[in-house]
Amino acid sequence: MNRLFVKAGNTASSVALRRPEGSAAQRRCSAGAPKRLPATRCAPTFPVPLTEFAQDLRLEEHDKYRAPALDKGLDIIELLSTQEQGLTRAEIVKLLGRNASEIYRMLERLVAREYVARSEGGDRYSLTLKLFSLAHQQPPLRRFIAAARPIMDRLALEAEQSCHLGIYDRGNILVIAQTDGPGIWGLSIRLGSRLSLLDTGSGAVMLAFQTDAQRERMVAEHTAVEGETPLAEHELGVILEQVRREGHRSTASRQAYGVTDISCPVYAPDRSALAVMTTPYVRRIDQHTAPSSDRVLGLLKDAAAELSLSGDHPFAA
Repeated sequence: MNRLFVKAGNTASSVALRRPEGSAAQRRCSAGAPKRLPATRCAPTFPVPLTEFAQDLRLEEHDKYRAPALDKGLDIIELLSTQEQGLTRAEIVKLLGRNASEIYRMLERLVAREYVARSEGGDRYSLTLKLFSLAHQQPPLRRFIAAARPIMDRLALEAEQSCHLGIYDRGNILVIAQTDGPGIWGLSIRLGSRLSLLDTGSGAVMLAFQTDAQRERMVAEHTAVEGETPLAEHELGVILEQVRREGHRSTASRQAYGVTDISCPVYAPDRSALAVMTTPYVRRIDQHTAPSSDRVLGLLKDAAAELSLSGDHPFAA
């Protein structure tokens, strides 16, 4: 028996080949030849089906770096990220199709490391904000948020409205910074909220100021959020064209009556939208004279322009 040395990608493997005694191939390789030879040396003169061999090698390459325990932990985290009320252990086992004991052990480790929290009754598990906190420890993002805070604080004070800053994240808009207005009441969006890419002012502005290829990728990655209003493709196209023409989005909210979503782009050095700053404007009807929506739009444009990046900005990288 001799072996054929087969290469597939960066992986090499030897395959056993039976040759007839006294064959020409055997005689050529018999004079002290090593058992494993490159495919270009002493290649067999008869046809050898390598399709299955190559497939096996590709599978080996794919599985080469598997970490089953890590996969289980990530499966649990990704599942819980979609569950606002959390899940019981039995529900997690059923949804993941895993063994109860391995899910139990992994859940206990995730609780111990504070990625997952157990309810007071001990029967439900939900994600903590640890992953969100870790994401915000990235130096460029942390510096970006630190730079945004005083600008947003000043905007909220002058506009007498709340404001929030969102970035694109996996098909939707993630709120990474938020500031309440100075009054005793107001409407604000929670930090860490995921807003729809398609039926919000923030999403429309984010999509409007992208390249065609980037916009197509974002829309393809989009997944509907709870309560999202369906939007026809042609209707979205009309909205995005209007946003590009006007440089902002100011429209009645699709999520709540009496609210006007005013959104402006925060530009990256290439003039694409790096982030979107939004004020959910609520008009006062009492005796207090608050800034008008037009005044708030002007303040918001100035704030977004101040935060926008130039090529030599300290956190543009």
